[in-house]
Amino acid sequence: MAQLRIALAQANATVGDLTGNADRTVEWTRRAADRGAHLVVFPEMFLTGYPVEDLALRKSFVDASIATLEATARRLADEGLGELAVVLGYLDRRADVVDRVGQPAGAPLDAAAVLYQGRVAVRTAKHHLPNYGVFDEYRYFVRGDRLPVLRLHGVDVAVAICEDLWQEGGPVTVTREAGAQLLVAPNASPYERNKDDVRLELCARRAREAGCALAYVNSVGGQDELAFDGDSVIVTGEGELIARGPQFEEDLLVADLDLPTAPAEFTPGETPADGHDGTTITIERVLLSSAPVPAYTPEEPPRAEPLGDLGEVYGALVLGVRDYVRKNGFRSVILGLSGGIDSALVATIAADAIGPDNVHTVLMPSRYSSDHSITDAEDLVKRQGIHSRTVPIRGMVDAYEAELELHGLAAENLQARVRGNILMGLSNEHGHLVLTTGNKSELATGYSTLYGDSAGGYGPIKDVPKVTVFALCRWRNERIDGAHPFTPPSETPPIPQNIIDKPPSAELRPGQLDTDSLPPYDILDALLDDYVEKDMGRDGLIAAGHDPELVERVIRLVDAAEYKRRQYPPGPKITPKNFGRDRRLPITNKWREIVAPHTADPARVAKRQTAKDA
Repeated sequence: MAQLRIALAQANATVGDLTGNADRTVEWTRRAADRGAHLVVFPEMFLTGYPVEDLALRKSFVDASIATLEATARRLADEGLGELAVVLGYLDRRADVVDRVGQPAGAPLDAAAVLYQGRVAVRTAKHHLPNYGVFDEYRYFVRGDRLPVLRLHGVDVAVAICEDLWQEGGPVTVTREAGAQLLVAPNASPYERNKDDVRLELCARRAREAGCALAYVNSVGGQDELAFDGDSVIVTGEGELIARGPQFEEDLLVADLDLPTAPAEFTPGETPADGHDGTTITIERVLLSSAPVPAYTPEEPPRAEPLGDLGEVYGALVLGVRDYVRKNGFRSVILGLSGGIDSALVATIAADAIGPDNVHTVLMPSRYSSDHSITDAEDLVKRQGIHSRTVPIRGMVDAYEAELELHGLAAENLQARVRGNILMGLSNEHGHLVLTTGNKSELATGYSTLYGDSAGGYGPIKDVPKVTVFALCRWRNERIDGAHPFTPPSETPPIPQNIIDKPPSAELRPGQLDTDSLPPYDILDALLDDYVEKDMGRDGLIAAGHDPELVERVIRLVDAAEYKRRQYPPGPKITPKNFGRDRRLPITNKWREIVAPHTADPARVAKRQTAKDA
């Protein structure tokens, strides 16, 4: 058996920050060297950040990525780190193809390189390109067709990138034929609920298929609508878990592996192999070092405990807010605090993400605001130590109404739009990022006001159904001991219990409740999950047990609100299908799931039944 100490750099890159990401590469490599590692693996496209989207189509950016990669290899050697093999993701291009219609301009590659002794020892690229959900990689990349196999300290190490684990055939299948003892897989796999167990099972299955140990390193951090959760793992060739990194935290996962010694014969060069997916994969063997490392005493491998369902959801939301604020150069946030549960959760997430001193709230009572809404909001401010100011809006609304003759929904929505103007004005004056407070159930059904409560720069809970909003508030209130990495200790629960207990209301007219125009949220969210997440049609929804009348009504509401959702700010994805990159329906769209005489004019019906118009 041969020993090898591997370090997985579960680190947070920033898209486009080549210099900063290169500095972090050196920093984390030095940490790995200090821990005695022989091999360090970084996440997918760590040098450029991921996803780079249309930056991949800019020749200048690809050139800069390649140049930075080569400079980083030299810098590692200059700083005494050249003997540590480094697997680093970056953006490359194919030079052997000609630009043509239907192919990404410049033939970019989602690539990884092995840096060793001051040089780029080998380059490879992702073979399987995902084109589903949030991924659109046929637009950005051409696929690679190589499997590098490195002889490192008497161990043959293969490299495959992210999606190459998720699809059948290709590099993983060829790894067994290549006889590698270890497969390393750089990843940038975004978080969604319950994905951690799916990944672990996938890694175990692929390790058994490859016939060797597998080290999976995942990115961590927020990037626009995506949150990357880390949760890196190492499994044996039989699929048994060896080590596991934490969720949503940067970490250097170091583990000692006992691996079969590679055959003494090693001939550098290229060999074609059947990828079992209709392609040929070229095995490229590269010699880095042949002698095994001297025997040493291994360390106990770390096994971080998963955070649990609500714990990981909360971690994704906090990390999404923290990185959006930090990476976009903001220092503080501002939001309207109504005394309701949605704004309470957003304020709490923000305080946990960037610290309470950087959170500013505005209480904007109207003529319809209840006394308890004001006192509940004031109680939350006191509990959390965030900033607040009160700006009554009645006089402003009266001034508008004196000049405009507005009734019904138009008059109700005027209040929301006045509040939006106040928040945007304070944002401009003080440089705060405005956080919107709408949840996924509201966005689905159109219960948001354009240029009112939808005005802002980031929507922390836009992908969180209302039922989950309640669950997260209860969960957060139970975490005051500081044991969870995203919940600092406190003497009292951060959210007043009355906010959780009282019925939800927009308070735009006397005695208004959400249930005046919507079913209970447990019923609504289950229906929305089937229609939005699972793409069930009308008949399928009814067959699944949903009330037929409610099915037709909710379908109308959801379909009519598409143009609103397109204008809503980004927010962290936590569900399998968020409103944004996952779900792309045309705004101008005559297709309707419901075709019956009474729905001949769907727009008119939707307008009648929508409780809050645009």
